[in-house]
Amino acid sequence: MNITDKIKSKIRDVKDFPKPGITFKDITPLLSDPGLCEEIVKHLAGQWKGQKIDAIVGIESRGFLFGMLMAQHMHLPFVPVRKKGKLPADTISYSYALEYGEATIEIHTDSIKEGWKVLIHDDLLATGGTAAAAAELVKNLNGSIAGFSFLVELDFLKGHELLEDYSQALKALVHY
Repeated sequence: MNITDKIKSKIRDVKDFPKPGITFKDITPLLSDPGLCEEIVKHLAGQWKGQKIDAIVGIESRGFLFGMLMAQHMHLPFVPVRKKGKLPADTISYSYALEYGEATIEIHTDSIKEGWKVLIHDDLLATGGTAAAAAELVKNLNGSIAGFSFLVELDFLKGHELLEDYSQALKALVHY
């Protein structure tokens, strides 16, 4: 079985979450299989082999899971992007629209060095709003976007189109 099939066999569909009509792709069952997690990290990191990347940004909260492991595997700094008010030191923030409201995410002001090429990782790409907001934070700290990494992409929502203005390099292991 290839990596895509292994991942799909573990992802759980949760109907009507977080609201009626949505089928949530739950990656948490993957975490009970350490061998598969190790294989996922190798595949995620391997997609970027030979490319200049200075740090990996992981988006709260599920982007932390494999983002941190990728950073360790690739011997790179890991930078968390969190919801407003969750980081303890000096931050910058970026607010963006959601389907049903607005959200604000933050990054520490000292976490990205000027000129760094940053890979942004999250568990799932849907509409692309959160990943685009993370890219804006990186740009505001004078970093550039090396690419976007996702475990899962929901192709029908076309989130990749929003991210193409930041980088043409967008990779996901699983597509729905």
